[in-house]
Amino acid sequence: MTDEDRDMKVFPLAGSSYRCPAPQYAGLRAGQPVVRVRTEGGVDAWLVTAYDEAREALADPRLSRAETVKPGAPRIGGAMTSTPEMIISMDGSEHSRLRRLAAGAFTARRIEQMRPGIQRIADGMLDGLAASGGPVDLVERFTVPMPLTVIGELLGVPMRVLRLFAANARDFVTVDDQGEDSDSVNGLAKLNEYMVEVVAEKRENPTQDLLSDLITARDSGDRLSETELVTFAFTLIGAGFDTTANQLASSVLALIAHHRDQWSWLAEDRSRIPKAVEELLRHVNLFSTDSAGNPRIAVEDLELGGVKIAKGDAVVIAISSANRDERVFPDPDRLDLGRSHNPHLSFGHGMHLCLGKQLTRMELEIAIDGLVRRFPDLRLAVPESEVPWHLGGINHALETLPVTWGS
Repeated sequence: MTDEDRDMKVFPLAGSSYRCPAPQYAGLRAGQPVVRVRTEGGVDAWLVTAYDEAREALADPRLSRAETVKPGAPRIGGAMTSTPEMIISMDGSEHSRLRRLAAGAFTARRIEQMRPGIQRIADGMLDGLAASGGPVDLVERFTVPMPLTVIGELLGVPMRVLRLFAANARDFVTVDDQGEDSDSVNGLAKLNEYMVEVVAEKRENPTQDLLSDLITARDSGDRLSETELVTFAFTLIGAGFDTTANQLASSVLALIAHHRDQWSWLAEDRSRIPKAVEELLRHVNLFSTDSAGNPRIAVEDLELGGVKIAKGDAVVIAISSANRDERVFPDPDRLDLGRSHNPHLSFGHGMHLCLGKQLTRMELEIAIDGLVRRFPDLRLAVPESEVPWHLGGINHALETLPVTWGS
């Protein structure tokens, strides 16, 4: 074993939580913004920790997502299971084509038209919470069903299919270092069966929803294939439901358990909520490992942060670390819901910038607005140490969030 091997850091770095990325990141950002690491499975990779280098890497077409799903590609533990047909696994012209065909459904105007419907969904669920008198499990009663219902109405997917998706979602969001997770394969197969049936029904009987629009979408005579429709549909469900649900639950927990004063500050003036959502997106650490959504493979030699990266090398972009870069975010470890300059990378950057970012923002704003308005004294019903987390997924995901209010 060489000295370099002995000194190489093991990835994922230890000590990460939903409130704080691994403590080692601060030193790496200052001295080694791009550093060689070795995964627990023995795969060597480059870890990008600083904001400028992360942003550059996210936009660099020489760092490929498509290469990560090819046979024999380096497997980074904790990365989300994906297939070559998924938009998150595409590069170049194929990615641009699929994104162009779908982009019309995600315009700011169309998303804004959804606001009354999202408000209706949230209000109805909050009415149910208020009527129950507490304590309640906020995950079961609100943070999961709200985004699940929203994405179902947007796509036009029946609730019975959404429930099946929710029940299987965590089966396919982890993969080991060898990329051989039977639950992942089985989960993807089940979801594929569900969506094939839904797409066939929509093709025969189109309605006023996103999935019907995608079926008929054309660009210079081009259209989505059946496989593309199916994989894109459940990619949208996963991105539009699971990540939003986890972000919302973790954000509420952070506020009511650790930043009670800021919860009250929002309740005093709810016009502060849009900025607060941006800060929660920056500060709350969604991914349980930084390989979750961002592994890439270099398709040619390049230089990043003064480091030479060879063709074929694996690269992991630590969004959680980039979002705490003190050169961009003053006092980065402080949750500042009034932070005015907040160019966080939680939605990515470059060609893989999240298509549904405006929808996620709107859902979080409406959900948090409703909670602070209806339950200004919302609090945990149990000690935080008794709040259970789901282990093994790509996200920091709460199993339950017991809350109460009133006297």
